[in-house]
Amino acid sequence: MRKILKFLNGYIKEIIAAPLFKLIEAAFDLTVPLVIAAIINNGIKTGDKIYIYKMCAVLVLLAFLGLAFSITAQFFSAKAAVGVSSKLRRAVFEKIQDLSFSELDTVGTSTLITRITSDINQIQNGLNLTLRLLLRSPFIVFGAMIMAFTIDVQGALVFAVAIPILLIAVFAIMLKTMPLFKKVQAGLDRVTGITRENLTGVRVIRAFCLEKSESDKFKESNDLQNSIQQFAGKISALLNPVTYIIINVAVIVLVYTGALRVNLGELEQGDVVALYNYMAQILVELIKLASLIISITKAIACAGRVEAVLDLESSLEHTDDTSISSSKAKVEFENVSLRYKGAGADSLENISFKAMPGETIGIIGGTGSGKSSLVNLIPHFYDAAAGRVLVDGKDVKSIDPVLLRDKIGIVPQKAVLFKGTIRENMLWGNPDATDADIYKALEAAQAKDVVDSKDGGLDAEVEQHGRNFSGGQRQRLTIARALTKKPEILILDDSSSALDYATDAKLRSAVKSLPYHPTLFIVSQRTSSIMSADRIIVLDDGELCGIGTHEELLADCEVYREIHESQFGKEGENA
Repeated sequence: MRKILKFLNGYIKEIIAAPLFKLIEAAFDLTVPLVIAAIINNGIKTGDKIYIYKMCAVLVLLAFLGLAFSITAQFFSAKAAVGVSSKLRRAVFEKIQDLSFSELDTVGTSTLITRITSDINQIQNGLNLTLRLLLRSPFIVFGAMIMAFTIDVQGALVFAVAIPILLIAVFAIMLKTMPLFKKVQAGLDRVTGITRENLTGVRVIRAFCLEKSESDKFKESNDLQNSIQQFAGKISALLNPVTYIIINVAVIVLVYTGALRVNLGELEQGDVVALYNYMAQILVELIKLASLIISITKAIACAGRVEAVLDLESSLEHTDDTSISSSKAKVEFENVSLRYKGAGADSLENISFKAMPGETIGIIGGTGSGKSSLVNLIPHFYDAAAGRVLVDGKDVKSIDPVLLRDKIGIVPQKAVLFKGTIRENMLWGNPDATDADIYKALEAAQAKDVVDSKDGGLDAEVEQHGRNFSGGQRQRLTIARALTKKPEILILDDSSSALDYATDAKLRSAVKSLPYHPTLFIVSQRTSSIMSADRIIVLDDGELCGIGTHEELLADCEVYREIHESQFGKEGENA
């Protein structure tokens, strides 16, 4: 909780003011039964109407003052709660941005979404209620008991017995529900994960006619979540009836004994009414306190989950943050191995090669052979388990990641566009790029016709995930975004899979003729996309099984030859 509490800094004034104003309002509430007792004992009993009117005016004044202080307290508590949750949400988002791919893979997207939305909302709600009620409710409960003793000691003994019993009941239920609410939030992660997965893969689900299967899977997870939440809710629901039973028994005892003592002349009618009002106040406040405890329990459970994200540290190693030269980039792999967190075996094993400045390196291999894993090591998205990855002769672990990635343009397997305009998406690569720079990149990426076909050109709207573009259009635009950056190292990670052969050939020719000649890595399943590369790296189950030109590999590498022949046939070497 320590990391969460530090976000209260900057709202100390509100944190003090909110409960303070609530306590003042509570003091007015505690005065009301005394005024009512005075009206009954001194006004109604004697028939003094003027006195009754005066006391009624006092009640109205107390009501308005209480309302004013209550609204002020609500303002300060809401300001603090919303401000803290806003800072916390920003901190969690920034932490997520700093995490390495390993942590993101381990924690999971759906879990992080739940932490930054539902969990922080619960913390906000809990903090708001805490500032308003955490001091006010106990103050009313114990204040009412003290005021009862000032009215009548014998009658107040009922309070002294009832209040401890109520507190025991409330805290017993609280201790039972706290771990249950942690399970509820964990279950919400599962439901969110299934929902996200289905929304992302809805086309695949429909293509395989698995709507019912996925609906059943979601229903099963949702029903489990529902049963846990209902169980927690049933235990929480015990608070109201338990408190009502205890309070009502206390009221019966209070009214019965009070009536006997009034008949004996030991107590005034107004005093009995005042004692009853204090008991009613205790009932209301304990119900509020019970709801508050439930909210605090949820907030604490959620705070622990959010703090777990804030406690995460990137596993990427950085020995020091040094700069690298602005010369054309050379990339070297020295006996590099890679093992993902939790994996039982290496995804890459003992990989060594050099890519000289301006060279084009093709990377090919079967599905799961480690092609994307290899290129993800160059921008230091993952740490090598063994060996070194060098850029300009320096280990990527020793290079400032911002400077390193500023030299690299990456086009991932999944083409991702962001909501906004085409121009805004292109400027991700280079915020200072002019329209002329963008159009040059679009021409090289064979995407100029995509922009020209849209109303507004560069200002055409891009919907979320670029869903108003086809797969091929998205791929070409993401390539153009990378080219707008004019990177020294360009990584095309199977980024032309949705393009036809003719467009792919034009794209490769245009990239190769770029005036700044980047060191180019092309990951592809097609031998046609990498035939003209200066060297081709062939991977098989994470191992380097061949490196050379297209002709050399056809002669010497069985894996490469099989891939090529499966696509072009034995007579299609020159295709």
